[in-house]
Amino acid sequence: MNNEGSYTCECGGLLEVQFEDVDIDFKLNGRDLSVWKYRCLLPVNRDPVTLKEGGTPLYEFSRNLYVKHEGANPSGSFKDRGMTVGVTKALELGKKAVACASTGNTSASMAMYAAKANLRAYVLLPSGKVALGKVAQALMHGARVIAIRGNFDRALELVRIVCERMGFYLLNSVNPFRLEGQKTIAFEIVDEIGVPEYVILPVGNAGNISAIWKGFKELEKFGLIDDLPKMIGVQARGANPIYRAVRDGRYYIDPVKNPETVATAIRIGNPVNARKALRAIYESRGTVVEVSDEEIVNAQRELARGGIGVEPASASSLAGYRRLIEEGYLNGDEVVVCIATGHLLKDPEIVLKICGRPIEVPADFDEILKVL
Repeated sequence: MNNEGSYTCECGGLLEVQFEDVDIDFKLNGRDLSVWKYRCLLPVNRDPVTLKEGGTPLYEFSRNLYVKHEGANPSGSFKDRGMTVGVTKALELGKKAVACASTGNTSASMAMYAAKANLRAYVLLPSGKVALGKVAQALMHGARVIAIRGNFDRALELVRIVCERMGFYLLNSVNPFRLEGQKTIAFEIVDEIGVPEYVILPVGNAGNISAIWKGFKELEKFGLIDDLPKMIGVQARGANPIYRAVRDGRYYIDPVKNPETVATAIRIGNPVNARKALRAIYESRGTVVEVSDEEIVNAQRELARGGIGVEPASASSLAGYRRLIEEGYLNGDEVVVCIATGHLLKDPEIVLKICGRPIEVPADFDEILKVL
């Protein structure tokens, strides 16, 4: 791309960063994992705005099944990988304010990194549709948070207009520099265990699946790996435009006008990165699976019993894995990495609905015994 302040080309398509001649100065040795370990493949030319993001745990959940827990990032989601690069680029371009539309995690992360960089931050949220834990983060880190009576897709339309007219730097996933940070998930997976056969992850606005695929392809391009994984996206049944496109073999989506799912982070009906996501899925010979809210909640419980606390959207990756096993697409012998995108505490209201509230009894030993 040749205009670092733009997001789209003349045709309206989203721009993408491309690297040609790069002196690779890192070793894939499983050590010192972090976003900025791979700086030679990140498009910035100044000291980074960093909160030590990346280096997230990669758990072996069961035989051949790994879970990469992006909830261990500073703000509790994978968005920090993108924001460290995006906010650094904002400073490089001389911007004074950043903005985003959000289902929650983007706003929390952007507010945190904007605070670190001393930039003003503005957030548009769909009113009543964002988990309070995420709203609280954005507010505490000093963002101006505006709730609109509309869904995320409308919020994104509006924030793009706001940024264009006010000169704010847009940090949604239409921003190609933000996605460059998110591709480091692929780098870290290879750094730690090599190339898996499949990578499974939630798909909402669809930037992450294309970013991770781009990361794997760059490692191949520069001779660091010989194989590539298949990319599998997971969507909730009530917010599934990309699933339906792949099911029908299409390269375009029909938006879902009123998306609904317990997994608020992927409650998006018109994903702006749909074309990139479909390209990643088809190029990698992967697929997309849809899961019900019940399957998502069951997977969230299963992960929790294994000591991994994630929000509902994150659990959709494991729900998708279980669904693909059930359908015979996978047999359990393949090496699979599920991406868990956000921490359990991002959405505590859902936990209380699922698990109930603490049992309350009088402060008496015998009363306690009755409920043990």
